[in-house]
Amino acid sequence: MIESDRELSAMVQELWDNDVNRLKPGTDYRISLQGKAGNLSLVHDDNDAAGLPLFTYVDESIFKKETFLGKQWVCNATEKKDKAFISLLDNYESDTGEPEVVTPEEEAENHKFLDSMVKTSAMKIVHKYLVTKNLSPEDMTAFKKQLYRIWFELYARRGSSKPDSSGFEHVFVGETRGGRTVIGFHNWIQLYLQEKLGHIDYKGYSVDAKSPQPDENKHILALQFSWKNGIKPKGSIFIGVSPEFEFALYTLCFLTSPNERVRVSFSLYDVEIVCHHYNQKHIGTTYPVLVKYQNVQ
Repeated sequence: MIESDRELSAMVQELWDNDVNRLKPGTDYRISLQGKAGNLSLVHDDNDAAGLPLFTYVDESIFKKETFLGKQWVCNATEKKDKAFISLLDNYESDTGEPEVVTPEEEAENHKFLDSMVKTSAMKIVHKYLVTKNLSPEDMTAFKKQLYRIWFELYARRGSSKPDSSGFEHVFVGETRGGRTVIGFHNWIQLYLQEKLGHIDYKGYSVDAKSPQPDENKHILALQFSWKNGIKPKGSIFIGVSPEFEFALYTLCFLTSPNERVRVSFSLYDVEIVCHHYNQKHIGTTYPVLVKYQNVQ
């Protein structure tokens, strides 16, 4: 492992150790892996290795925490949501090519989310580190402006002439291309909520000859699913981690890893974090790829 990876691994381990809002598998949530996904090309293809949902249980009281949603959380997805992460998930037009229009209310929600993020231990750890590397401003207002540009400023994704995407939408919410292909969508909370609403059809886990077998009690999963009328042939996500852990981790990797792919080791996991830039200003996509489980004594 090269020196920079070793240094980033120590940072990610610190983020992991400070993720106090992480859910515990088998206790706070349970998933059902079922079968290995095949080659899927159609939403209603018979080649479905999972007849049941991925999530069999989630302790939704966790969502009352501020970075997940806020103090006035409600179960009914059709009711008005309060703030923070979950309140941002319904602010976007999923199909690329359709210009995004950010309302003043939605912009305020973005800023409330950033306010909640920078208060967390995870973002404080990352901010301090980035300042020492001269990659982020020490001033908190300026730092939040940097975060807003990275995650929320709109840009035109491939094939579009108008701003139709952002890093946050792509990674945490998900998008569709041509109405048939799901792109992005690397967040377990969005996956759970959309599955609960009946919009997600989990098709099974994804493995190849080089990847380790998935484990229902681990926090990283490669999977296949359909969403709306589109297919995600293979996606990779953290499961059970807090919004602040992912937001901090991906911000760290975006600003420190110009090669767009960095390998880090932490807890039980040896992972590649893929982080593609858009014009060096915005996150294009970012997600974890499990390389192997570590032998931890």
